Amino acid sequence: MDTMKALHWFVRTVELGSLSAVAREAATTQPTVSKVIAALERDLGIRLLARTTASLAPTTEGQRFYERARGVLAEFDAAVADARGGTASMAGLLRINAPVALGQFCLNALVLEFLDAHPGVEVELILNDRMVDLVEEGVDVALRLGGPLPQDAVARRIAASPRWLVAAPGYLARHPAPQTPQELAQHDYLRFAWLPDGDRVALSDGERTVTVRTAGRYRVNNALAIRDSLLAGAGIGLCPLWLVDDLLATGQLRRVLPAWQGEAQMLHLLYPQRRYQPVRARAFADFVAARFAALPGFMS
Repeated sequence: MDTMKALHWFVRTVELGSLSAVAREAATTQPTVSKVIAALERDLGIRLLARTTASLAPTTEGQRFYERARGVLAEFDAAVADARGGTASMAGLLRINAPVALGQFCLNALVLEFLDAHPGVEVELILNDRMVDLVEEGVDVALRLGGPLPQDAVARRIAASPRWLVAAPGYLARHPAPQTPQELAQHDYLRFAWLPDGDRVALSDGERTVTVRTAGRYRVNNALAIRDSLLAGAGIGLCPLWLVDDLLATGQLRRVLPAWQGEAQMLHLLYPQRRYQPVRARAFADFVAARFAALPGFMS
């Protein structure tokens, strides 16, 4: 049995959810792929895949084996690339995870640019606002805004975004803009749900920092919803510049208390804690690290 082929086909079966899809990708037949994986199961003495007429999924043991097998294949890719001077293995699946708004406004265009430069790479970009388990969900590279960061991942800071208080002109016409941080307490304040500081907001003018307790009836866990709500005149919010830079430029939002700002929002790349990363994952990480600090609303 060709062990490396068997590992690769098993990993791709889990990722694609179909023996037929793996067969098409490998330019072979579905029975051939099935026989190779069945031989791998016999060799290991465990059942890796649960098969029904309607679905195919890894067993509990198969999921654990999948996570380790991906690492083995990544180490093999890295060894081949090192032996060939780092030019090998710019091919295969790259699974990326990022927050929804960051993916829509910034990352999607960078992924398309990366794909254009590397025709052998395919990408699954999974956008959600929860902190995923990189190993369990097979993520090669994740981007995370703010903190805290998971302890079981390797983090690399690549950029930061200033956080400014903003509001729509319509809201400010109905509610005169605050002149001091303390006056924020008299306004409708929009914020992310589940913030560790709750309604307390820390602001700095570069020389001193003050903490203000805000009040608001609307809390949401999605940056796009906050952006839309601010545009609709629902109140004042403390937003990272990357999220509202375009709206400030066109006057659809205005900065409030321009002498004050919140702590900058940090952007990190996260990797699973494994010794070797696929060459394509390292290349993508270096690519976005070089690009993000130059995007509107970010700084190094």
